[in-house]
Amino acid sequence: METSSFNFPTDTRVGPGVIAQLNETLLALGIHRPLVVTDAGLLATDAYKKLVGALLPGKPDRDWFLFSEVQPNPTEANTRGAAGLALDKRCDGIVGLGGGSALDAAKVCRILIKQPKLKLADYDWEVDWSGLLPFIAIPTTAGTGSEVGRSGVVTPDGGDSKGMYFHPELLAKCVFLDPELTTGLPPGLTAATGLDALTHCIESYTSPMFQPLCDGIALEGIALIIHALPTAIADGQDIDARGHMLVAAAMGGVAFQKDLGATHSLAHPLSAICGVHHGTANAICLPHVMRFNARHKPGVYRRIGIACGLDIISCSDAEADEQTIHFIDDFIRRCGMPPSLEEVGVKEEHIETLANKAWLDPCHQTNPVPVKHEDLKELFLKAL
Repeated sequence: METSSFNFPTDTRVGPGVIAQLNETLLALGIHRPLVVTDAGLLATDAYKKLVGALLPGKPDRDWFLFSEVQPNPTEANTRGAAGLALDKRCDGIVGLGGGSALDAAKVCRILIKQPKLKLADYDWEVDWSGLLPFIAIPTTAGTGSEVGRSGVVTPDGGDSKGMYFHPELLAKCVFLDPELTTGLPPGLTAATGLDALTHCIESYTSPMFQPLCDGIALEGIALIIHALPTAIADGQDIDARGHMLVAAAMGGVAFQKDLGATHSLAHPLSAICGVHHGTANAICLPHVMRFNARHKPGVYRRIGIACGLDIISCSDAEADEQTIHFIDDFIRRCGMPPSLEEVGVKEEHIETLANKAWLDPCHQTNPVPVKHEDLKELFLKAL
């Protein structure tokens, strides 16, 4: 047995209306002047109105402050803007509201609050991470799992690819999984974010790293998503489905501390270079990566198929994989995802650059089957 470590420390509040506990949680953490970090698109939503209500009797620009300039793929400029406002207003805590981009920006801006003159590209994981402001995460999508993750993804100044900043000190002090904040999410985004969570669970489970707690969490996350996502897409007001998807997304975020796989190495440059939504990129590429893995490691998807509800216990390894992959592929299509990269604007002329960037991405290093540069290129071509 290899040596390993497990860590599941995040205080998580789950259920309709739990956002009402925000103010008392802030006070319990000693936060009296929070900065809310979000994106402009959320300001007109019910989710933001509920947040404002939960922050009362505080008033904007007096007792709490707002930074709403986070981009879909956050940049160092976004995080530096949030950090500058927090320093100017003497904020003593950060509240992230939104999807993965807003939550990542909220996490990472605390680095620049601590060291305002620092360039993110120079912030090495070995430096002193102590003294970051406390962070509360409130997701409004059920996908990235960023709310329970110990990493933040932000593109540094002058960079042409995303930078990942990783340390347990980036973890939220408290997470609010309130399904009432996600009912306004449109069907397409519900599907894309939900399939992002599914990919996290599948890839973390099949990662060869030894973390059995993560394995159990990933399998239960898969079961929840298969049950809840179609309902959440069809009826965005279904609180049970929305709640189960929030929990499943957080489970995926916890599970992938075990690391991910080749699907994410393909998806990351698709977002950075071609602007494809991360969840959509994962959904298109996942079945192709699964087929590649199953060819080289028969039986790798048997327990995933069982988590999906398939009767494959007595099947051969090859048949169990085939049925599981067929089910996942069909599930993705039923969720309304496009069947190919070509349909989301990717062209054959992009493939070489995409493959080069995917090869530099670390996620494929924990794929259940080792991949070569040519394998990644071929997977892009199959998905095209």
